[in-house]
Amino acid sequence: MIHLFLDKRPWFRPKRNGYGTGLPIAWQGWVLMVLHVALITGVAVLLRERPLLMTIGVIAAGLAPMPIYRARTEGGWRWR
Repeated sequence: MIHLFLDKRPWFRPKRNGYGTGLPIAWQGWVLMVLHVALITGVAVLLRERPLLMTIGVIAAGLAPMPIYRARTEGGWRWR
């Protein structure tokens, strides 16, 4: 199972315009994206009674996997 994640093929296409990652092109990309959304949602739900802490948590959860997105984008991130 681990070898599936060690594969060096890209999981995402680059955005057509702008900077960053586009849609997933591999199942690993879809799994990462679903887990990322679930993480952000979970943090928001768990901290809903503490708005400031929730905001900080959601921002941190949103930024945490960015290095993975960048590393797994075909051609890397650059302005297009």
